[in-house]
Amino acid sequence: MFERFTKQARQIATGAQAEARKLDHGHIGTEHLLLAMLTMPDTLAGRTLVRHGLTHEAAVEAVRRLSGQDRDLDAELLSEIGINLNAVREKVEAAFGPGALDRPARSRRSALGHVPFTGRAKKVLELALREAIALKHNHIGDGHVLLGLIRERDGLGARVIAESGLDLAALRREVIEELG
Repeated sequence: MFERFTKQARQIATGAQAEARKLDHGHIGTEHLLLAMLTMPDTLAGRTLVRHGLTHEAAVEAVRRLSGQDRDLDAELLSEIGINLNAVREKVEAAFGPGALDRPARSRRSALGHVPFTGRAKKVLELALREAIALKHNHIGDGHVLLGLIRERDGLGARVIAESGLDLAALRREVIEELG
């Protein structure tokens, strides 16, 4: 299937891996495909998303929040129910040593090694192929990948788009129109 990918679609796949590494994720999910699209504003997918008001920075923030990486938000929510996260950290470190709750540093090998696609991300790429076939295109471009992301609907990438106030159906129509 990858032999049918255009240069831009391949850049989304490799860019998604870079985005996953930046966020210290051990997988490539639909959210990483979306973030990669947003780093490519000259492509159909990137241009369409940016035109509708979604920025890379806003999407990263949403991914962090929706995936539970927003630690400040966690501390704030816990404090609302009477749990002081700093007090918990102090007690754990007193019992198990300083830094006991810190995430272990990634090894050089894991930082450079293979990052696998999740099932949903693979599904997005499969749906991109189906979109290309339905449009009678003999290639899979970045627009097809965006269509696959929109069609998948349940992944974090589509949730970020929808939460940002973008209309998935309108985006889909616009991308199909531009693809011809």
